[in-house]
Amino acid sequence: MRLSRYFLPVLKETPREAQIVSHRYMLQAGMIRQSSAGIYSWLPLGFKVLKRLEQIVHEEQQRVGHLPMLMPTIQSGDLWKQSGRHNSYGPEMLRFHDRHGREMLYGPTNEEMITEIVAAYVKSYRDLPLTLYHIQWKFRDERRPRFGVMRGREFYMKDGYNFDLSKEAALHAYNRHLVSYLRTYERMGLQAIPMRADSGPIGGDYTHEFLVLADTGESEVFYDSAITDLTFGDRAVDVDDYTACQAVMDEFTSRYARTDETHDEALFNEVPEDRRRSARGIEVGQIFYFGTEYSEKMGAIVQNEDGKQVPLHMGSHGIGVSRLVGAIIEASHDDKGIIWPEGVTPFHCGIVNLKQGDEAADAECDKLYDSLSALGLEPLYDDRDERAGAKFGTMDMIGLPWRITVGPRGLKNGVVELTSRRTGESEELPPEQAVARIAEIYQGVA
Repeated sequence: MRLSRYFLPVLKETPREAQIVSHRYMLQAGMIRQSSAGIYSWLPLGFKVLKRLEQIVHEEQQRVGHLPMLMPTIQSGDLWKQSGRHNSYGPEMLRFHDRHGREMLYGPTNEEMITEIVAAYVKSYRDLPLTLYHIQWKFRDERRPRFGVMRGREFYMKDGYNFDLSKEAALHAYNRHLVSYLRTYERMGLQAIPMRADSGPIGGDYTHEFLVLADTGESEVFYDSAITDLTFGDRAVDVDDYTACQAVMDEFTSRYARTDETHDEALFNEVPEDRRRSARGIEVGQIFYFGTEYSEKMGAIVQNEDGKQVPLHMGSHGIGVSRLVGAIIEASHDDKGIIWPEGVTPFHCGIVNLKQGDEAADAECDKLYDSLSALGLEPLYDDRDERAGAKFGTMDMIGLPWRITVGPRGLKNGVVELTSRRTGESEELPPEQAVARIAEIYQGVA
C-alpha cells in the first residue's frame, strides 16, 4: 500500500480524553474514532490489525477441531427468561422492544442462543463431543466506559461453547481450550497468564481468566514469578489426548496466580518470598465449565449409550478480540508510539523514501515495494512529499516492526538502511539483501 493512497489520519496532538497509552496511540495512529461513549469506528489501520487477530483466533480454534458459525447480535428476551438470566444479568444488558412489542436484547453473550440451537438438533451421544464458536460484536452497557477499546460498550469477541456427555469429557474440552488459548496469545506476541477467577454472571465452578501484565491493567494480580518463565512454544500437544492436555493445564496453573477477586493470602505466602510478585493485569480471555446449568433449563437433552436421557455438560470460552488490540499496545510500546509484534502487524515493513522525486530513490522504492509484494508480504510505502522527520514520526507512531529507508546518499554506495522498530538498531544492506532479511524474519512467524 502506498501511503499517499491510504486513509491514515495521524494526529499530532495528544487526545485529552485518552487516559492510557493504548487509547492515546490508537487515536493518534488513526486506528479508531469515537462514535459515542464506549463505541468506536475502526479505521483502516485499526481494522487491519483487528482482522489479523481474528484470523489467528480462527486458525487456532479450528486447529483443535472447533467449528465456526455466526449467531445474530439481536436476541429474543424469551430465551433469557428460559435460563433465568433476563432480569438477573443487570443493567449492562441493553433491552428493547421491536415494533410488535416483543422483548429483545443486544446480546452480551450467547449461552442461551447456542444452547437452544444445539437442543434443537443434537439428540444422541453419537453427535458428541461438539464445540461451536463464533466471532461477533457484543454490547454491554458499561456504567463508565473508559480506556478506549479496553473497556468499551461495543466489543468484538470470540465466544465458543462445548457440549459433552460427561463432566470428564467437558473438563477435557476445558483443558483443550487452555492449550488453544496459550498458543493463540503467543502467536500474538503476548504472554497471557491463566489465573483462577470468579465466574460472575456466566456461572460455573471451574473458570480461569487469562491476563497480560501491564501497568495500566484494571485488575491487581498476585503470582509466582516462576510462571512467567513458561512458554507454550512449538509443543506438539495432541488435543485429543486427555492426559497431554491435563499435563499442560497442570503445568500452567499449578503455580500461584490469582486476581485480587480470588487472592488467597495464606496460599500466596507458601510461594518462596523471592518469587512473590504483585502487578496489574489486563484480562484478555476466560474459560468456564458450568456443567448442566443451561442444558437442563433449556432442554439440551441427549440419549446416552445406555438409552437414558441426560442433560449435556457445557462450558464457554471467550477471547476479547478488540480488547486484545489495546492489550498488545499496552504491552508493546515506547514513547514514540506502538511496537507491533511481527505476528499481528498491519503491514510487514515500512518503506521510507527520503527524497521523493529523486529518480534513483523513487525507482529503488518501487523495486523494493514490488519485491516484497511478490513474496506475499505487505509493505507500506511512504511516498508522500513530506520531510524525513515527519515520515519517521509516522512510522514510529504506527509501529511497523521493520523499516527500510532509501536515500540518494545510500544508493550511491549501493545500500539501504534496515531498522528494527523494537531495538532501534539499523544496518546498511544492499536492497536485495534487505528484502531477503525481511522475508526470512516473517518465514518464521506462524
